[in-house]
Amino acid sequence: MKYILMMHGKKADWDGYARWSKEDLQRNVEFMRNFSKELHDSGVFVDTKGLGWPQEAKMVRAGSDGEPVTDGIFPESKEFLAGYWVIDVETPEQAYRIAARASAAPGAGGEPANMPIEVRQVLNSHSDLGF
Repeated sequence: MKYILMMHGKKADWDGYARWSKEDLQRNVEFMRNFSKELHDSGVFVDTKGLGWPQEAKMVRAGSDGEPVTDGIFPESKEFLAGYWVIDVETPEQAYRIAARASAAPGAGGEPANMPIEVRQVLNSHSDLGF
């Protein structure tokens, strides 16, 4: 079963991340690289990407004429998706354990960041929905 592990944060958290010391940033990036390598080496890795800055994000809806209507830049309290991993594991519990490891990535001062990680199954087809 494939699962997507999505890192969520608030814009204020992201702004704080941008002010971390060089050492804290290096420690976090090194963790993320090693974490992805471990997932790859264990055979569960499918994909991972970080996403652009929150101030670049737009929500798009079709207007009454079908043309795009955008909304953004978001207020400070708005949560956003920072990045994701797609993994292929046997059970949801495996996905939860991997997500917990990602959540514990080092933050400011080397302390665990405990960033929320949303875990959702990636559906292969409409039959996964029951129809």
